[in-house]
Amino acid sequence: MCTSILELVACDGSGKSPEGWVNLTHAAISYDHPHHAMLNDAVTIDFVNEGLGAGTRVGVELDLKSAKALYEALGKVIVDVEENVKSRPRSNDVMKAA
Repeated sequence: MCTSILELVACDGSGKSPEGWVNLTHAAISYDHPHHAMLNDAVTIDFVNEGLGAGTRVGVELDLKSAKALYEALGKVIVDVEENVKSRPRSNDVMKAA
């Protein structure tokens, strides 16, 4: 089933592609059939530099549960940075306690 679910967002950062580190200009986030992950459907995040062509990309394919966990963790980090809160346990501290 092709969902045609796609969001594009401008971004400024770097990613490591097979060619080495590249500057990133955009991220494409979609939900569809993955190209490599052994899943029926996946949340795919492709970080790209529009000037370097589609072949130069940093790609991630996640199942929906993993994508939700990543979304929640990213949100927590952003809140911590914006509020300058350092007291919340880090994920690796939580994993060690489990």
